[in-house]
Amino acid sequence: MHPTHQHETVRAAVLTVSDTRTLDTDKGGQKVQYFLSEAQFEIAAYTILKDDVDMLRHQLTAWCADDAINTIILTGGTGFTKRDVTYDAVQSILEKEMTGFGELFRMLSYDDIGARAMFSRAIAGSVGETAIYALPGSTNAVALGMEKLIIPTVQHFLGELKRT
Repeated sequence: MHPTHQHETVRAAVLTVSDTRTLDTDKGGQKVQYFLSEAQFEIAAYTILKDDVDMLRHQLTAWCADDAINTIILTGGTGFTKRDVTYDAVQSILEKEMTGFGELFRMLSYDDIGARAMFSRAIAGSVGETAIYALPGSTNAVALGMEKLIIPTVQHFLGELKRT
């Protein structure tokens, strides 16, 4: 029988990528934290950064090196405007990409928003033993990704990252 790793402790960092959001107006980041809390997962860090590839890479790399964090969830900046650089920053540091995450996210989004789902550049993967997920910034997209994809599988993902 394949292990499910339901005993894994999730210690998540939440990163909102936005030029306009503040702690008070960051509904996407608040929604991520709500789902983590409801699942009784630890929120180890939370911040908002501007849409800047170098700043994002720096923050992600620092969190990946921090033993107090094993999961990073980003929200925002996954579209196609000139300022949307979340996908580019995440993809550039991943050691392994979980291609099925983006595919499933877009498939599920299609049921809600139709063909516009293909404009999402949601991405997930790993750096060492750290799981990384990037979701769009809308609260509906965050809820879909957290409820249907991340919360049900993150402990399994973390357990797999530790296996030899």
